Order: sequence, then structure tokens, then C-alpha cells
Amino acid sequence: MKFNKIRLSLLAALAGSLSIGTATAHDMVPGAAQTAPILLTGLTVHTVTDGVKADSDVLIIDGKIAAVGTDLTAPEGATVMALDGKHLYPGLIALANQLGLIEIEAVRSTDDSTEVTQTNPDIKAKVAYNADSEVIPTIRSNGFAYSMVYPSGSMLMGQSSLMQLDAWNYQDAVVADGTGLHVRWPNASMLGSRWNPKPADEVRKANAEQLEKLQQHFKAGKAYYDAEKAGLNHGVDSRWHEMLAVFDGKRPLFVHADDERQIRQAMLLAKEYALQLTIVGGRDSWRMANELAAAKVAVVYTAPYGLPSRTDENYSQAFVVPKTLQDAGVQYALSLDGYWDTRNLVFAAGQAISFGLTPEQALRSVTINAAQIAGVADKIGSIEVGKAASLVVSEGDIFDYLGHKVTHLWIDGRAVDLNNRHKQLHDKYQQRIN
Repeated sequence: MKFNKIRLSLLAALAGSLSIGTATAHDMVPGAAQTAPILLTGLTVHTVTDGVKADSDVLIIDGKIAAVGTDLTAPEGATVMALDGKHLYPGLIALANQLGLIEIEAVRSTDDSTEVTQTNPDIKAKVAYNADSEVIPTIRSNGFAYSMVYPSGSMLMGQSSLMQLDAWNYQDAVVADGTGLHVRWPNASMLGSRWNPKPADEVRKANAEQLEKLQQHFKAGKAYYDAEKAGLNHGVDSRWHEMLAVFDGKRPLFVHADDERQIRQAMLLAKEYALQLTIVGGRDSWRMANELAAAKVAVVYTAPYGLPSRTDENYSQAFVVPKTLQDAGVQYALSLDGYWDTRNLVFAAGQAISFGLTPEQALRSVTINAAQIAGVADKIGSIEVGKAASLVVSEGDIFDYLGHKVTHLWIDGRAVDLNNRHKQLHDKYQQRIN
């Protein structure tokens, strides 16, 4: 007889989200499926993988990129859009955030981001994703077509899902499910906090206990894996069953860690179990960039803004980390953890250009690099024939506060409504001024 662990708290959260769904729903209708070819002309095309092509055209057919070149011929029945002088980019990708899982942080009934207990590898973020969130259109209007959302919590938090940002519901939104198992690594600092002051010995002991507990979880998961392979399991524990893909190397392990000591501990665990490791956070990743590159550990760097972590670090340390990772050959993507702040990720990439990245490298950090880490680089992340026609048009440099002005967005060839709550409020109060 099979045993499946029931997630009552998640079901309760989902029920709560349904009861408030109409109150938090935005007004934008998802775009209709593409029915006729679309030819975009006269653009500066930032392909990501094949350089920048001036005065070029892009043909979209059945939601895919059908051709990229100059003086393309419009097929019969095609819509031709002359976008002379504007810039075309792949739809941007935001990794490791909780967009659609939180509406208002101060209202508990609108927060479906966190599950109880420390062992939730079977929790899937997609189930709690609210495609009607008022926050989502504000993110889209800055050029983002995709978001990889993850469930928060402690230790084994659950699985992330890559979502496209123009959908009726979570089923429509899912692009890739189970993109990684997310783990909150135990604290490694020996310092107590202002709100919980403790002597160093007590902090060290508590850290060691939490690390031991996490290691025991992985031992239990590995024991279940070995028994499953040997045909010795006589029931199903949904927690460890969902970790089979992790131990098989088919599902990456996303470890949320900032401190160098945490990252080293995570690398040791990944080596012990031959796991595919990605670090999320990575404030100290610059301190060990060469080691990360050698071990083929990817980094989703979530601190492109901010103060230094230590008093002896340079004021600009947070800003130069992307350049350090780039030079060391680390596979990395930029991100801003949270939800509403994701809209500013495009400008964080622009900030990284000011501190050493080239514009092409910055673009890769929120497109093809992110797609590779999410395991979908064959479908999205660059402007190539055969890939999804998820494209964004900006009047100027999309990374520049002054030049950035997104005018069009397509996801799989569907035109996306770029209106949002912010624009509606702006228009409302502009009338008062007038």
C-alpha cells in the first residue's frame, strides 16, 4: 500500500488564495495565440548569441522565430510592423524570485511563498503561483517575459518552476517544472544578531546542529534513493521520492547561500553526492570565483546592488562581482530575490556595465545565461531561428534609465498588454494635475 504525504497547509494556502483571487486580479487580458505571420522591420537586433545586427528584420510564424536578416519578404497575410531605429531583445528572464507567490507582504492571506517544516522537496512553487497578480504586469513592462519562482522556507524548501508572465492561470504559465530543488543553507557566521544576541560559542553550536540536521536529511534522501534503485522500497514517501531526480543529476540543487563558508560547505555536499550545484545569492562568490569555475558551480547572483558585507571591503564590491565571475569563467545570471523589485533587475544589469561588464555580457546575464541555468536554453534566451518568439522592443538601450522605454512585448508570438497598475494610477492623477 503506497503512502503519500498530504500537504494540508499548502492546500489551505491555495484555498485562501482562491478566496482573495478576485480582489488581487489585474485587468490585463492575456494575449491571443498568433494566427498570422508578423514581420518586424528596421530594428537593431540584439541576438545575444550572434552579435548585434543593425537595421535588421525578424519574422515570427506560429509563435517561433522564423527568420532573422535584412530586407526579409513578408509572407502573404503577414502583419508588417516598421519599428525603425528601435532595439529588439529576447524576452528577459528573472531567476530565483517569488513573483506571483506574494501580493502584499503585510497581508498573510496573500502570501503563499512559504511551507512549514524543514523537509519539503515535494512542494512545487507553480501550484501557488497567481497569474493574476497586480505585480506581474509591472515586471513585464520593463521587458521581462519569464520568471523562475521558488518556494521559501528553511532547509529543503521545495522546487522552482519557470513561468511565462502572460497567462490565465498557473497551468498556462508553466514553461518548465521542477527546474531545481531549493535549499536554504544553515548560517555559518559566528556573530549573534542585534535582535538575537548570543555568545559566539552558542551561535557556533546552533550552526553545527542545523548543518548536521541538513546533512541527515540528505542521508535519508540518499538511503531512499538507493533503496528505490534496488527495488526495496515498499511505500512512497513523497519528500524523498521527489529527490530521486536530484541524486540522478537530472534536477539541479539550488543552494541559497551568501557566506563563503556556506558556499564551501554546499560544494562539499554536492561533491559527496555528485549533485549539480547552483548557488543563489552568492555575495561572497567573488572570493572563490576560480574554485566555482573549476567545479562547474553556477551562480545566480542576487546582490547586484547594496552595501559591502564587511567593513574592510570596497564600497563598490557588490557592483563588481559580476565582472569577477565573468573573468573567472563562472556560469552566472543576475537576479533580485523577492518579487516586486524584479522590475529593477534590468537596471542592475546596466549598473554592472558601469562596473566592468560589456553590454553583451550584461544582456547574457538576464537572457541566455539564465536560460541555461534554468535548463531551457534550447527554447528561449536568444534571438535564433526556431526559438520561441519571446521578444521585447525598447526605444533605446534597455539597460539605461534614460533610453529604456519598452513599447512592445511578445511571448510565444502573442502580443502582451503592457498596461499595469502603476501606469493606470499615473494616468489617473495626471488628469488631476491637468
